[in-house]
Parts: sequence; C-alpha cells; structure tokens
Amino acid sequence: MSSAGYQPLKTDDQAYDHPQGPPAGRGSPRSRRIAISVCFVVCAAALSLLYAFPPYFGPDTLTTSSSSPGALLDHEGPLKQCAASGPPPASPPAPVNPWASLTVPETTALTDWLNVPERALNLTPGTSAHISDNYIYHIGAWRPAKADALAYLADPQDTAPPDRYARVTIHHGAAAEPTVQDYLVGPLPVSGATGIRPLTEVYHRPEIPYNARGYTTLAELQPILIDVMPKMAEATQELFGGVALGLANDTLVGGAVGPLSFDGSFRRGWINWRRNVAGPYLHPVGFFLYVDMTGTDSNEWKLLKIVYNHQVFEGVDDFMGAFRNGTLRRLPARPDNHDIDWTTRKRPDGPRRDLDHLPGPRSVSFAGLRFRVDRETQYVSWMGWGMYLGFDRDMGLSLWDIKFRGERLIYELAPQEAIAQYAGNDPMQSTTAWLDRFFGMGGSVRDMLPGYDCPHEAVFLPATTNTFAGSITRERAICIFEHDSGRPITRHMGYAEGEFGAVRGYNLVVRSIATVGNYDYLFDYIFHIDGTIEVRLSASGYLQGGFWEPSQEGYGTAIRDTTMGSLHDHVINYKVDLDVAGEKNSLLFTHTHQEEVEQPWFEDDWGSTVLQQKITRTFIESEDDALLKFPYNFQGGYSLVNRDETNRWGIPRGNVVNP
Repeated sequence: MSSAGYQPLKTDDQAYDHPQGPPAGRGSPRSRRIAISVCFVVCAAALSLLYAFPPYFGPDTLTTSSSSPGALLDHEGPLKQCAASGPPPASPPAPVNPWASLTVPETTALTDWLNVPERALNLTPGTSAHISDNYIYHIGAWRPAKADALAYLADPQDTAPPDRYARVTIHHGAAAEPTVQDYLVGPLPVSGATGIRPLTEVYHRPEIPYNARGYTTLAELQPILIDVMPKMAEATQELFGGVALGLANDTLVGGAVGPLSFDGSFRRGWINWRRNVAGPYLHPVGFFLYVDMTGTDSNEWKLLKIVYNHQVFEGVDDFMGAFRNGTLRRLPARPDNHDIDWTTRKRPDGPRRDLDHLPGPRSVSFAGLRFRVDRETQYVSWMGWGMYLGFDRDMGLSLWDIKFRGERLIYELAPQEAIAQYAGNDPMQSTTAWLDRFFGMGGSVRDMLPGYDCPHEAVFLPATTNTFAGSITRERAICIFEHDSGRPITRHMGYAEGEFGAVRGYNLVVRSIATVGNYDYLFDYIFHIDGTIEVRLSASGYLQGGFWEPSQEGYGTAIRDTTMGSLHDHVINYKVDLDVAGEKNSLLFTHTHQEEVEQPWFEDDWGSTVLQQKITRTFIESEDDALLKFPYNFQGGYSLVNRDETNRWGIPRGNVVNP
C-alpha cells in the first residue's frame, strides 16, 4: 500500500496492456527514454535538496546536526509518483461557516418570497426596471452578531449555528417620495418563520434619499446624453474627430463622476467625454457637460453647463453659436489625436529583452501542497494557521476566526471602503471622489488568470454575489497558494557549535482581484510562519487620465500629448477585530524618549553622564485619544494587548500593529 497521495509506479510488465508492447507515439521507447531521463533529473535534484537541507525542526530548517544525510537513501517500497495536485482536505473547527455568502438557491427563494403580493413591495425585475420602478438592487448575507458566532464556535457539537439572515436593498423609485431602503430578512432558508423589517441601524438616518444614490448602470444616463450630444455632432466631429449619437459604433463615450449629491437634495454630475477605444480612460478630449438628473422623470433632466477649453456655455445653443460664429477659442491640434494603440493590452512591437524568449521560474511542490482547504465551508489551514473565508458584493473577500496554533488572533479582517479623490484644473478631476464600495468591489471580481494572477499551483475557490441583474458565481474569485519569499525568516552564521542555522521564509497568500472601472485592486492576505499577518493592497489597470494642457501643471504629469496622470489619493480602510489572548484588548502606545543619566561607574575619561533612550508605555484609554498619528521620527509604535493575560515574565500578551 502506497502512502496517501501517492501511487506505485507500474513495473515494465504492468506498464502496458498492449501485447505487442507500448503503442507508437508518446509511449514509444524513445519517448520513454526521454521521460525516464526527465524523471531522473528531477529526482536527482530533489535528492540534492534533501542532502543540502536535512530535516531538523522541519524540512525547511537548516541547523547543525550530526545525522547522516546518507540515511535519506534508505528507502523501502516502490518508487512513488508525484502527489495529487489538489490540496489535502482541511478539518474546520465547526461544520458551518457562519459568514458564508448566500447561495444562488437562497437568493432565488428569497426573491420569490419578496415578490409575493402580500409583501406589498410592488417589485419589478431588476433587468427590466426603470429608475421610476421599485426593484431589488442587492441581496447579501447579513453577518451574525459576534457573540452568537463565538458561542457556536466554542461548542459546535451542542450549539446550533446562528440564524441566517439577508440584507436586501430595494430602490423604491415608484414611491410618492422615492427612497433607498435596506431590509433585514430571515431567518433563512425561507419558511413560515421568515420575516422582514427595515434595517435602520446601518446608517445615520433611517432611509436614503433617492437622489443620493449612484447609478445602477451607465445606461441610466442615456436619456439626457442622447438628447444633447446629437445636437452638437457637427462640432464634436470637427473638434475631436468623433460623435456620440447613442449608437453602438459611437466614437465618443461619456464617463460620469461621483458623488452625485452631498445630502440627497439634488442629483447632478459632470460628464467627461473620451474616445471610444481600448482604454478610454486615457483618451479624454477636454469636453465636459454638467447635467441635472434629479428625480425619476428623465424628461425633466436638463443640461446646466458646457465647458470647453476653460470657456463656460449655458447650453447647446450658446456653445454651437460660438462654434459657428468663430468666437470659440479652440484647443490646438495634438500630434497624438489618432494614436490609440498605446492603451491596448497588446504586447508592443520592437526588440525583445535579452533572454525574454525563455520561460520564467516556476515554483513546484514536489511532495504535494502543504495547505489544506475545505471547499464546502471555505476553511483554509496552513502551518498552524486556520481561517474561514467570506465574500460579499460590496467589498469582496473577508477573513474570519483567524487562529494561529489554536489561538484566535482576529475575529474579522475585512476591507470597508476604497476612496479615490482627484485634483485638476478641469471640471471632472477637481470634483471626483470615488467611493468604490458603492460599485461593488466583490461584484466586480472576474475569474483570475492561472499562472498570471496567481501561480500555477494556486487553488481557486468560487464566490457568489447578487445584484439587480441576479446572482453570478465566479469560479476563480479567490486563489490560495504557498509562496517562497526567497529570503530566510531567520538565519545566523555563528562561531560556536549550535550558532549556525537558517529557516526559509515561506508564506501563505490568500488573494482576490476586483476590477472596478479603470482600476484593478489586488487584495492580498499574507500569513508568515512566525505568526505575522501582512495585508497588502496593490493597484493596476488604467489611470483615470486627465486632459493635459499647460494649465494642468501642478495637478499631475503629462504622459502623452493629450493625456496626464492626475494627482489623486487612494485611501483603503480595513476593519480588524483583534482578539489577542481573549476579547478584552487594550491599545498600548510604546515610544522612546531621551534621558541624560549619571552612574557611579562612569569614568572621567568619558564624562560623568550618558545620553540614551528609554522606553515609555502608555495605554490609550478613550476613543478621542485613539485618533492616532505617527510618532515623531517613528520613535514608537502601537500594539494590542490583554492586560489580564500575561506571559511567564508578567508582560501582557499582545500583537504589534505596524502600518
């Protein structure tokens, strides 16, 4: 019997069922010789690694040891094949994930339940609804109270999991006073016990004014744009080489800014026009419309202003009059007006870099993957770490009940919002402040590309989200892989016996990527073998480019004749609910200050005093004092500790928090 994950190799007599020997082609003697040679090289390389790194604390710890590496050749039994490519199964601490996303059957049943006439919601299917209709905008899981979840996790055999609820967002566009309202619906699955109530404890007001909403799709803006842009087609064709007539082959495309309102009393925004090519975000033409979209009747929407080359026009007639009578100050022609290939994702022409024709390095786990996954509960474990995964439409991937060596360190680790605020000398850049949670970071996740977005060995997990158009499941929404950081986590080349040693720095990475408009956000949660958790966010995709001209100096940098990279900030905030040695945690500020001391052993040769540093520890006692700033010259830091739980030396146990 072979070890788990392996199969014995067949002998020559067993290798082929064909009485005449191996069939032609891949099983020919020459092919077999090639395969044997390749296997020999790989096996020899693997053995050389075992010689170089004999096991001690683990196979990746190199220490001074008297054990003979020759013992590694003492092998009994048949030669083994490679391990299975999938991860071994995990054993979640509880059989139910309390933070799991809603399934498609759950959202379908819930939608049917909400559409029953006695609910009196008067709903229209989202795919055919207009802004003047009532429709379901979003259905998502409502996470249980922490106390209920922890009670279940503490005794999953005798304690039932928390009741399952959904948060349902409905746009009441057909109401006499249109609003956006969240509801709590449950318990689930749908039964006679299921009920619905307004979810009023989420915001600072019980309901959201309809004018304060964003837009469901860009098609929502079509009525006003189709009314305005064809009237200016003569001018846009001459000035920008394109038109917007509301057709599929339009050569100009509009992009709206956000937010559209401060308090819900109005709904207005700037429309920035770009060339309708690959990467339109980098092809602005410097033409802006300010439109009023207040209310649910698009016939009442109106154009408020037109801005071109820093000239403000009150409407179409005003702009077209200036265009035709010669008073319009035109932008100079730009050399790159018709240069569009540079924003495609195609590989540029030209000489390739030296040795670029060769494939790059690739990690291979010869003995099989070293992390475990339970797909049903989306529970992951690795080298003493364990965690449940959650996923939602608003912000995507979240991690729950994160434990290290059996102790919970974090109850919840989840992004909360992604803000991008721009600056510039034009109407769009100076008024843009994106709140990407509205657009749905989780709902914007696409299937990741194996070998590019994640290594070839990565394990992919699905995620399901729901929007007004229904539910969608991305099979490769999350990837998990072990990664060799390429640097030791600790090492020392000493002088005495026992002072030589090194430990490889392996990480486990849990990743998801959201494509929100022009940006791709890469969310990484990185777990180290020493108990460190690293949260990393990377941005890719396209810049939101502005129209470059000399007056934009100071607000960005020209990256093309007509395009600039605009000055802007990204602010991503996370919720980290730490449970360090229990739930009673305190915030500790540890900093240093200088002191001048005098000691009796100081000699006159060096002076009678010494200037040195000393540590001061201060507990943050109120939320007002928790408005933290970086210490001057980084002479300090913060940690979460449990004052009631101390180590053997009486020091409160805790975790350092590094920004």
